[in-house]
Amino acid sequence: MAKAKTIFVCNECGYESVKWLGKCPACNEWNSFVEEKIKKTDDLIVAGSENKKINKPMILNSVVGKENSRTSTGFSELDRVLGGGIVRGSLILVGGEPGIGKSTLILQLCDKINGNGKVLYVSGEESAEQIKLRADRLNIKNDDIMFLGETDIDNVQTSILEINPKLVIIDSIQTMYSDEITSAAGTVSQVREITARVMKICKSNNITTIIIGHVTKEGNIAGPRVLEHMVDTVLYIEGERYFSYRILRSVKNRFGSTNEIGMFEMQNEGMVEIENPSQILISEREENTSGSVVVATMEGSRPLLIELQALTSTTVFGFPRRTANGFDGNRLTLLMAVLEKRAHMNLSNQDIYLNVVSGIKVSEPAVDLAVILSVASSYKNLSIPKDFVAIGEVGLTGEIRSVNFIEKRLKEVEKLGFKTCIIPESNKKLLKEKFKLDIIGLKNVNEALNALKLK
Repeated sequence: MAKAKTIFVCNECGYESVKWLGKCPACNEWNSFVEEKIKKTDDLIVAGSENKKINKPMILNSVVGKENSRTSTGFSELDRVLGGGIVRGSLILVGGEPGIGKSTLILQLCDKINGNGKVLYVSGEESAEQIKLRADRLNIKNDDIMFLGETDIDNVQTSILEINPKLVIIDSIQTMYSDEITSAAGTVSQVREITARVMKICKSNNITTIIIGHVTKEGNIAGPRVLEHMVDTVLYIEGERYFSYRILRSVKNRFGSTNEIGMFEMQNEGMVEIENPSQILISEREENTSGSVVVATMEGSRPLLIELQALTSTTVFGFPRRTANGFDGNRLTLLMAVLEKRAHMNLSNQDIYLNVVSGIKVSEPAVDLAVILSVASSYKNLSIPKDFVAIGEVGLTGEIRSVNFIEKRLKEVEKLGFKTCIIPESNKKLLKEKFKLDIIGLKNVNEALNALKLK
């Protein structure tokens, strides 16, 4: 019996090799090669060489550009992330941790686009009865939703061509397989082949397709990295397991910005949009509590007011701890060094804990000043006024540097009833609009600490 031929494929980028390699030469990942069997087809080249269409070069200026037609999803938050709605014929990949709400959100989307044509929901994980139970809980009333429990991509393709729906949902891509590939479902070759087949069907018939993908323990979509390059849009649903809030974030979008986010809350009736997230995120903030400060951060074009909480306590070990939840731990260590060096605040014997309330993750430098003020407030055990907001990036010399979108941030601060706001002096000089806020422009960390009497 002839020995089956095998090939080694990188699990990160899809690079192929005839032998196992410790390091991938394409993406430089270590121990990422997996062995897969290949199926030899002798007449593949002969059959494909006939009637082959050849595209000829054309002058770019002679091409007539046209706007892509979009369909509203029924969720204004989802439309914001997608850039105004779903583009017809696009291929969208949705990822997230198990139980985060991927299938729930997509099933609600199928109901809200009622009247725009048939919807085909292909599931390789759940039966029709399970999907129906979820649909009843979510009060789904769209009669145009059709269900197909199938994992063979050939049967899925046949059903798509027969029904010709406007929207196809594949839940999930890791359960689909093709008989042309001998490896198991969910492997690199299968995922790449299935995605290529789906993309061909989607583009040639102008059918919008949404693919649901699993997420690895590192937080990335399972399968080769090339999977994300093949689709038009990649969306991630983020959220902490013990919080009901969910953030929909776009990491790739060929038809819109990748900086926008949408906010939802998981309730009994499904995903519910949060129209004013700032008000909800700071609604439970208490008065006269040390270590608490509000910061105005930007997520795409949307300003968000988020509460930061810091706690300092005398360490019982020789090496003090620096722990951050929702904030970069290395950035926290750097800011504490600035606070010690420039403000002469001795934190060498203090454990420092920083928490971004409600499970939100912030990464932009504009929250630096709020981090420093919250730690100083907890260390001195002095409360910061409840109607106070801090905005500013902090440099290594202790200077407060300017931030972008300052007027958008100040409008959100003013709208929610805050009275005082500290911003960089360079930003205050360039303000064009007038605000009812008491805006204080400062140059360095020491001026900020003195303004709040924390030094």
